[in-house]
Amino acid sequence: MIDNDALAGLIRAELPDAEVGIFDRTGTMDHFNVTVRSHAFRGKTLIEQHQLVYGALKGALKDGRVHAVELKTIVAES
Repeated sequence: MIDNDALAGLIRAELPDAEVGIFDRTGTMDHFNVTVRSHAFRGKTLIEQHQLVYGALKGALKDGRVHAVELKTIVAES
């Protein structure tokens, strides 16, 4: 289990400018809907954007703190 602030912190550690929205889908603190808006996504494909976020969450996914993520990425406008 991981709380929303800790999950957002993992993402912001990799994407410091990220605006992160998190919704706990099941109430069990391990299934999340995550929306991330960042300038780092500019010029990247959707797959590359998602890879950046999943890279930030790799440790939490591996150790079981996060079981499932439904991810939406948005390119931040200037």
